[in-house]
Amino acid sequence: MDNKIIEYLKYALGEILLVVIGILIALQINNWNQSVIDKKSLNEYLIKIKSHTLEDIKQLEELSNGRKQIADICKKARNSILNKNENDNLFLFKISGTAFVDFYFKPNSGGYESLKNSGYYGKINNTKLDSLMAKYYGLVDVIAENERSYNQYTVHQENFLDTQFDRSLILASAFMSLDSLATKATPQSEYDQAFLEYTAKPAYRNVISLAAWQFDTMIEQYGELTEIGHLIIEEIEARTGD
Repeated sequence: MDNKIIEYLKYALGEILLVVIGILIALQINNWNQSVIDKKSLNEYLIKIKSHTLEDIKQLEELSNGRKQIADICKKARNSILNKNENDNLFLFKISGTAFVDFYFKPNSGGYESLKNSGYYGKINNTKLDSLMAKYYGLVDVIAENERSYNQYTVHQENFLDTQFDRSLILASAFMSLDSLATKATPQSEYDQAFLEYTAKPAYRNVISLAAWQFDTMIEQYGELTEIGHLIIEEIEARTGD
């Protein structure tokens, strides 16, 4: 009887052991499957961030080129002011009015925000990629503030100029072709005189002077953001293989 009991206990323990092993294997398989699912989902977020970052980099290049062209024009106009030969460079002052145009960098942060609001952000927490993205979007905020400050200033100055001038002649001189102006009753000399008086105002020249140096800072920030963006893309490609 004792031998039968011992054999039964051995059998029962063996069955229990098999069940435990089966449960452990099932858990391991489930964990592995979940890991695969999590990795796939995370990669989808990261690939979207990569795509958005590439869009940002293209936009930054266009903004940099545009601001550089305006800055170069404004620097020449500023030198003309200092050399007191503005009358000889009327066309230069006409095109320097582009300093009043409000440009904004509009990053696509949809992928990044989606990842932050998901349950997968913790999987890259305290990693190099996490650090790079925090630095990237921190600089995005700095750029946005600088652009907002500059654009608000130009709007304020332009609104002031609108109270001092009827800009009909000025806008016509700036945007209409000489052939079109020649068909009007107003002689070219009046257009030129109105524009000379307009561009002689401190409000106009302040914007030119500000653009001449502040655009360089903005372009430098665009370049820094582009470099970080490329590092983010490299890190994502290393993680996703895509």
